[in-house]
Amino acid sequence: MSTLYPVILSGGSGTRLWPLSRAMYPKQFIRFHDDHSASFLGATLMRLTASAGFNAPILLCNSDHRFLVREELERAGIDAKAVILEPVARNTAPAIAVAAVAALRDNPAAILIVMPSDHAVKNEQAFVDAVQRASVIAATGKLVLFGIKPDAPHTGYGYIRQGAALKGGTPGAFLVDAFVEKPDAATAETYLKAGTYTWNSGIFVLNARVFLDELNRLNPEIVAAATAALDRAKQDLGFTRLDEHAFAAAPNISIDYAVMEKTAQAVMLPVDVGWNDVGSWASLWDIADRDAHDNFVQGDAVLTDTTGTYVHSEKSLVATIGVRDLIIVDTPDALLVADKARSQDVSALVKTLRTSGRREQEQHLRNLRPWGFFETLSLSSRFQVKLLHVKPGQKLSLQMHHHRSEHWVVVQGTAKVVVGDKEQLVRENESVYIQATQWHRLENPGKLPLELIEVQLGSYLGEDDILRDGDIYNRRPDETK
Repeated sequence: MSTLYPVILSGGSGTRLWPLSRAMYPKQFIRFHDDHSASFLGATLMRLTASAGFNAPILLCNSDHRFLVREELERAGIDAKAVILEPVARNTAPAIAVAAVAALRDNPAAILIVMPSDHAVKNEQAFVDAVQRASVIAATGKLVLFGIKPDAPHTGYGYIRQGAALKGGTPGAFLVDAFVEKPDAATAETYLKAGTYTWNSGIFVLNARVFLDELNRLNPEIVAAATAALDRAKQDLGFTRLDEHAFAAAPNISIDYAVMEKTAQAVMLPVDVGWNDVGSWASLWDIADRDAHDNFVQGDAVLTDTTGTYVHSEKSLVATIGVRDLIIVDTPDALLVADKARSQDVSALVKTLRTSGRREQEQHLRNLRPWGFFETLSLSSRFQVKLLHVKPGQKLSLQMHHHRSEHWVVVQGTAKVVVGDKEQLVRENESVYIQATQWHRLENPGKLPLELIEVQLGSYLGEDDILRDGDIYNRRPDETK
C-alpha cells in the first residue's frame, strides 16, 4: 500500500486573474486556451497518478465549488480518496491538519504531498522525481518544502534562505535558515545575487505524523479543531462536510506561520520544474507561447504595431494600434485593460467591485450548476432570455416561481418536463409554457446534452424567486442565487 497521499488545496479565489476568474468560478477551474485544454486543477490531478505510485488524492475546497471539483475529477478520470468541504475559510494550516488526520487513519506511515490547485508546472516528470526524492527525506521525519531558484528579482513571492546542507546522504537538500516576506525590488535584487535564496513555492512533502506532532506542540488548538471537525463530519453526495462549529474554532493561519517558520524539522529542496504560481496576468504572459512581437492572443484579435501584450477575447474582435505591454481581457460582461506592470493591482480592483456590490466579481453571465449551466442572453426590467444546458441524465429540482412565468423552447435534444401533475416529452422545435406559481421540473433523459431557450416574463426575475420541493443536490438557498 502506498504511503504517498497527494493533498490538493482548492480554496483560492484567484482575484488577480479577473475577469476570467470570479468568486464562483476561480482560476483553478478555468481553461485558458480552449474547452479541451486542462484547467489548472485538472493538470494538478494528473500530476501524481496511481501509475506513478501515489494514492488517490485528498482534495479540500469550499462548498460553493464542490460540483466544479467533482466535474474536474470526472474529466480526469480520477476517483478521489476524499473531497473534504471546508465550512469556513481557515487558511492552509487547519486544512492540511484535516488532511493529515484523514491520511493517518488510512495509513500510519502516510506522507502528504501538499499542492495548491492553481500552479503551473512545465516539466511534469521532473516534478514527480522531485516529489519522490522529497518523500524519502520526509520518511525520516522531516517536513520538506520545494524552493524555486529565482531567475528574476520578483517582489510577489516569499523567499527561503538556504541553511546548511542536510546530512545523511541526501544531496541537494538543505536546512531552512529563515523565511523572508515578500521583499521590495532592491532587496529582491540582493537575494538574486546572493544565490542562497529560493522562492517559496507553497508545495510541501510532509511526514503526516511529524507534522501533526509539531503542530500539536506549536498550535494544539488547530489539531483539536481539525480532529473534531473530521470526527463530526457528515457525508453528502460523496463529499465530506466538516463540522462547521468544530472547524471554525481553528485559528486562521498558514502552514508557514503555524509550523514551518518555527520547527527544527524544516528542509528545503531546490527544484527546477518550470514552476509558476500564475498569480497575475503578467505571470500568464510569462509562460504563454508568444509570437515574434512578444504578443499572446487567445480569441479574435488584430494587432498592429503592438508588442509585449496579452489578449484574451471570448466573443468580440479586439483590435490594437501602437500599444505595448498591455493586458486586454474581454469577456461578455466585463473588459479589463491594464498595464502589464500593474497586473498585481487587479485584486484591488476586484475588492472595489465587491464593496460596491457589483455582480461581475462573483459570477459570469454563464452560471454553472451541478446539472449544467444557464447563460443570460438578454435582460430587461420585465423579461429575461436564457440558454439552459442540461447534461445527460441530469435534472433540475421540482420548483415554483411566484413572480414570473416561463416559456421553454427546446433547440437541441429532448426534455422531460413536469408541469403540475402533467409529464411530457418536449423535442427540438417544440415548446412548453409554465405559469407563475405552477410547480415544474426539467430533466434530460437522453445521452446527449439538452439545450433550450427560456423566456422569463414577470415583475421580478431574480434567481432567489425559487421555491423548491427539496433539492436533489442538497444546496442551500444561497447557493442558487
